[in-house]
Amino acid sequence: MAMTRVRPGRVLFKTRGRPHGAGAEDRPRDSAVIDWAAYIDGHRASTGTVDDAVRLIRDGRLTSDGDSAGFVWVGLHEPSSTELSELAEVFGLHPLAVEDAIHAHQRPKLERYDDVHFVVMKTVGYVARGADGAEVVETGEIMIFCGPDFVVTVRHGEHGELGSVREQLEQDPARLAKGPAAVLHAVADRVVDGYVCVADAVQEDIDEVEEAVFSPERTDESRRIYRLKREVIQLKRAVGPLAGPLRNLSGRRFVPAEIREYLRDVEDHLTRVREQVESYDELLNPILQAHMTQVTVADNQDMRKISAWGAIFMVPTAIAGVYGMNFDFIPSAGWHYGYHLTIGVIGLACLALYRGFRRHGWL
Repeated sequence: MAMTRVRPGRVLFKTRGRPHGAGAEDRPRDSAVIDWAAYIDGHRASTGTVDDAVRLIRDGRLTSDGDSAGFVWVGLHEPSSTELSELAEVFGLHPLAVEDAIHAHQRPKLERYDDVHFVVMKTVGYVARGADGAEVVETGEIMIFCGPDFVVTVRHGEHGELGSVREQLEQDPARLAKGPAAVLHAVADRVVDGYVCVADAVQEDIDEVEEAVFSPERTDESRRIYRLKREVIQLKRAVGPLAGPLRNLSGRRFVPAEIREYLRDVEDHLTRVREQVESYDELLNPILQAHMTQVTVADNQDMRKISAWGAIFMVPTAIAGVYGMNFDFIPSAGWHYGYHLTIGVIGLACLALYRGFRRHGWL
């Protein structure tokens, strides 16, 4: 396989003396590089700089078949165009893929540029946001440049960290010795596991909304339902398009047979999550319709109550309006008991209307 040699004396990043290894992502950093290492036969060989890691792998470490006996894994978080362009010159990354990795906001996809495969995956996280502490689905991206003797992971977003993925792989040298494809599977597996966790969390929220909608207490759940529908859309955009790239990866020649089995397992998990997410619309739509129906029924009940009380108060208003007219001759206007009779008639009429409305459920 063709490989790009490191230019003599070239310095990639100002990473000398920077922390790397476990927990490096939590420490202050002055560049986009999170961690780097050379892996030989599945074992990590720590180096002072990225340059040293690349030279360790590429300077004469070739098998009889021309393949590298190891590979370099460089992890970056939201790199600038300058940083990634410098790395692209060393590994021979295609400018179009580099541009996608810098600007992000890409659909999940798999592309091949010569002997380098470029994979884009959407990451999802369930985080609390807003004054009410409501949890919402946020998305990020992981771009992977996978070559014969290197892996470059570019992460965008605050979630989807890969430090723990690297630690788990380093505890399994036999699988790590399979090369860059092992890293590709591990990252894909972590991303799909994130889908499962978020999908389960959304399912719990849907169950809570459904219980609240059909509970005797009257609550307004319309905003929460619409928020859940937006979260489902975010999940669909992340989960759905990834099925094709994962399926294609399983058939690529650079992926060893053992790793293909793992990739098919990840694809199976993705299929289950995709079906689960697609079923959420079928749950949320009737819940929203039921809630809107309840709101309409509640509004009708309120209008009936208002109408009933309005009818009751119309009786004294009408009688008082008649006897309040300035005519010289009004029947019973001069009768001694006229006032008491009028009040009694008003009271009896209002009481009769009240009991009638109560009997028919209007009050």
